This record gives sequence, structure tokens and C-alpha cells, in this order.
Amino acid sequence: MTSRNNSLVKRFREAARRERRDDVVLLDGEHLLVEAIRSQVPLEVVAFAADAAGERLATLAERCVRTGVRVVAVPDTLLPVISPVRQPSGVVALAKLTAASLEGALSAQPPQLSMMLDHVQDPGNVGAIIRAAEACGATAVVAGPGTADPFGWKALRGSMGSAFRLPVASAGDTAAAIDAARQAGLQVFATVPRGGTPLAAADLRGPAAIIVGGEGAGLSDELLAAADGSLTIGMHGAVESLNVSVAAAIVLYEASRQRAHVAVR
Repeated sequence: MTSRNNSLVKRFREAARRERRDDVVLLDGEHLLVEAIRSQVPLEVVAFAADAAGERLATLAERCVRTGVRVVAVPDTLLPVISPVRQPSGVVALAKLTAASLEGALSAQPPQLSMMLDHVQDPGNVGAIIRAAEACGATAVVAGPGTADPFGWKALRGSMGSAFRLPVASAGDTAAAIDAARQAGLQVFATVPRGGTPLAAADLRGPAAIIVGGEGAGLSDELLAAADGSLTIGMHGAVESLNVSVAAAIVLYEASRQRAHVAVR
């Protein structure tokens, strides 16, 4: 693979931009590739920098070859063309990753804990929320309208492999997703910067769906009205709000803490 006009180069570029909106995603970096292999994500092709040095990368390339994955060497001049990262790590891959259905994502074994994202535009925040969701034992993440593609390369880097293991679904209408969650037996909580039930006082032990709104605007009045209740994280000083991924992680952790306490009892 030495030409910018090579069909495989075009495929990498299409995957980086998610032009086809199919199940092919771009993975950039050694860590993400290792996580994909560990999670048994099907790999289509892995491109290594032609001058990639180090025993780790050589071992990783051999591991890919042994499992029947196509491995190609890419010259330094071409690596920035197939990798969307400003400073390519030396390893870029195409993998197949299928989104979960909304029904499937919400029908996990009770008590479900689903995180719903509405207009969360920053892919780094989306990835971080998916990572926190897996870490805190959530059963699914639902990406609503206006939310960055959870399978875009930036979000996948942010999730650091969690998107390979946690069911992630997309929803074109958050209000409809709320209805679906309620029909699945989940109680729906909206997060608000003030005026909601203090997080420590909320009961998150049962099946629950937690909605977080986009950076800055938060949740619409319509979605707030559709929820069964609202949650507020208490803050000190003059801080009025938190980054959406930080807020999501705090709520998820509290839900995890409550559920672990119930399990111990």
C-alpha cells in the first residue's frame, strides 16, 4: 500500500469519516487494537508503519497474522493519510462493530442501568461516558439525536475499548427512547444542574435510565417533563455545572455504589 489512490487507502479514509455509516469502524493506536482483539471484535485489516520498531508492535503484528487478519505495511508518508490523528501512533485498523438495537440494549438482565445521551456533541465526552458506564456496571448506553457518533474514531479512542463490550445503541428520538425504557420497566431520571433530587438522596438501586444533556444547553423542557424524576449533583463554591462526562461518571458511580451495597447486604 504505497499510493494515495490505493483502494484500501480510500477505505481507511471513508471509515475515518464514517461516510458509509456501515459497521466498519477505524481504530487508531496499539491500545485500541489490543482491546479489540481481547474483545474478539472482527478485524478486517491492520496497517502498521513500515518503520515501526519495538518488540511489542512486532509481536502484535504476528498475533494478527496468526489469527488470519490481513496485515499491511504503510510508509511514513502514507500513514498520516489513512490515520485521522495528528500524530499517528503507527497502528491503524479497520474493524467491524455493530450497534445494539434499542430494544436489546434496554432488555438486559435486571436491574438495568442505562445511560442516555441527548445532544452530547463532543465525541471525546461520548467516549468517556461509555468508558465510565462500563466501569460502573451499566448495562447499556443509548446515543440520542445530536449526539456524536459513538463509533466514530474519536469516540472509540475515548472509550478505550469499552464500546467493544458494552451494548451501545442509537436512537433518533430521545422521547421515544424514554418511552421504550419505561415499557422495559426502567425508571427514567433526568440530570439537571439544580432543583432536582440530591444525588445522594436518590434511589438508583432499581432498573433505571439516566439522561444527560448536551454541553451547555442541557436537556430540553420536553425531556425533563417526560422523565420520572430529576437528579442534581451537589457542588461547592461558585461552580454551576460540570462537564457532561464528569457528571455522568459521578451519577453512574453513585448508582454503582448503591447497587454494590444492596448486593453485599
